[in-house]
Amino acid sequence: MSKQVEIADLEAMGRSQLLDLWQEIFEVSAPKLLSQPFLRRFLAFELQSRRQGGLSRRVRSVLERGRPRKSSPASPAMKPGGRLLREWNGVTHVVDVSDAGFVWKGQTWRSLSAIAREITGAHWSGPRFFGLSGKAAK
Repeated sequence: MSKQVEIADLEAMGRSQLLDLWQEIFEVSAPKLLSQPFLRRFLAFELQSRRQGGLSRRVRSVLERGRPRKSSPASPAMKPGGRLLREWNGVTHVVDVSDAGFVWKGQTWRSLSAIAREITGAHWSGPRFFGLSGKAAK
């Protein structure tokens, strides 16, 4: 940095000064539409981190590797051709899984949650309502 900027100085800086400092520190333009408070917090963290020796080796290693991607196992019931059954207030509701979404009462829906909302009149997690995740609904 050409001039030693103190973290306390960030509060008095205007947007253009914050953007210039971002450019100087990161050598790229700041992403568009970042608010001034966010720019200040982000720049303050970066200045403090650099003055304290940066991130620890462990943290840098984790960030460089990236978060491991866990593939969520596909539920057999969620493949096209699958069928979900749920009894609600004495009525058994049948939902067929198709390539286009979920078919309930002859109509295709994009989400199970929308179907659960129609059935119950309240907001529900569709997968939970149909017993696909978490505790089975009672």
